Amino acid sequence: MFKKLIDKARNIFSKDDKDSNKTQERIPISSDIDKVHKKVKELFGKSDDVTIREFVIGNSSVKALIVMIDGMIDKKIINRDVLQPLMVQSRGVPPGEDEISDMYDWVNERVLTFQSVKESDDFKGSIDAVLSGDTVLFIDGYDQSLIISARGWDERGVQRPTTEKVIRGPKESFTETLRTNTSLIRRKIKNTNLKFESMVIGSVSRTQVSIGYIEGIVNPKIVKEVKTRLKDIEVDAILDTGYIQEYIEDAPLSPLPTIHRTERPDGVAGKLLEGKVTILVDGSPSALTVPTIFVEYLSISEDYYQRASFSTFTRWLRIVAFFTTLLLPAFYVAIVSFHQEMLPTQLIISIAAEREGVPFPSVVEAILMGLLFEILREAGTRMPRPIGQAVSIVGALILGEAAVTAGLTSTPMVIVAALTGVGVFVIPSADLAFTLIPLRFLLTILSAILGMFGILLGLLMITIHMASLRSFGIPYLSPLAPGTYRDLKDVLVRAPWWAMNTRPNLYTENQIRQEVNQKPQDPEDDEKELKHSD
Repeated sequence: MFKKLIDKARNIFSKDDKDSNKTQERIPISSDIDKVHKKVKELFGKSDDVTIREFVIGNSSVKALIVMIDGMIDKKIINRDVLQPLMVQSRGVPPGEDEISDMYDWVNERVLTFQSVKESDDFKGSIDAVLSGDTVLFIDGYDQSLIISARGWDERGVQRPTTEKVIRGPKESFTETLRTNTSLIRRKIKNTNLKFESMVIGSVSRTQVSIGYIEGIVNPKIVKEVKTRLKDIEVDAILDTGYIQEYIEDAPLSPLPTIHRTERPDGVAGKLLEGKVTILVDGSPSALTVPTIFVEYLSISEDYYQRASFSTFTRWLRIVAFFTTLLLPAFYVAIVSFHQEMLPTQLIISIAAEREGVPFPSVVEAILMGLLFEILREAGTRMPRPIGQAVSIVGALILGEAAVTAGLTSTPMVIVAALTGVGVFVIPSADLAFTLIPLRFLLTILSAILGMFGILLGLLMITIHMASLRSFGIPYLSPLAPGTYRDLKDVLVRAPWWAMNTRPNLYTENQIRQEVNQKPQDPEDDEKELKHSD
């Protein structure tokens, strides 16, 4: 009921915005070069980084207009392959305008030697191309333009991932350039069925967004739903995938993430091969993949590069770290406040002795230490790396020791806060790790009120909420709920590759991943012996 009221209110308040943000209609290009020149001047006004040049093609009397943005194009290529051929090299070919049956086609097919030259009869689309870094050529007497791709701005090269550390596997991450990111994925999936479809979102920023999927593996209904949700976005600017994420997720008010975000191309390639869809945004060094289930946040691409036994072990370590981070402070508060009999007598006496001079109840102590750790973590993240590491490590040691000495907290509470903080860094997904922070404080408060019953009540609410979530129609807790036996091979354990013959059942069209019976077999006894011939 509450969700329906929110959706209704959102539709009412967003109605006016949708009407004002409607896409402008196509504007035809005038065949009069002077009118085009005047219109371009009016659009860009006093922008000194926009180059607008009018010239005559060869020794003819046909005028042309070139429009580009300085800093977004390669000047050498424009001078060598556009201006020089049109103004100098074509002076004798042809000698006069009368011998040219179609100047537009002659320039397009014989003069310009670019790999990518597009024709356009839309003035607005041509201006959008200029703003995206292309060069646009208008020719007098023709109501079409030539969009020349000669982009040449400075960009960051492919580097190691910064937020997803790699021990084994490809050591490369996405950049801020859309075409570089799509090429990184294509290098891993060399198949014609890998499709990328682009659209422009943002009435002011005109940001290019690309949807990637593998035809024949992905469920077409999911692709259609992704396109529908993206087309429904009407906003002035999209600067990062985080904008897209909030607009298209199924449960925008949920604290739990339902769209996976990664900076690793190999991670995206693996999810595409499972039948998922990726969303790339020009200017963002990360990619989104949908649909997403909860167990994905506790696994990484590296799990599939290591041996199955070791990958299963590390996956269980992450599960233990997840529950430690979520529940340890709440358990400590509940035991100290209500359930002292659960601990050995000697241990509870030791804890009581440590807490003897602490003026705060255990719940206040836990919340203060949790907030202190988060402040230090945030400071270490925002400060320059060498200084930030010193602040996060040395600061925690010094402040923890000072707090114990001053009697503001107890030694067991410092240990609990340290274990909780370290457990956050074991969780591979930053989105999930940040989600645990408010949930941890909630469970701590419930444990201070109701003890263990409060913890169980909080866990029950979280579990019910997770069971109600969907990601593009896929249950968030699948394959655990609803249970899918054959998909459990990649949840709590990571089965060997030769045992994972099928893709996930719920969100793929083609469920067959590989042929069966590929388990390596021991050779026969007689083949084990080396045969030596005299």
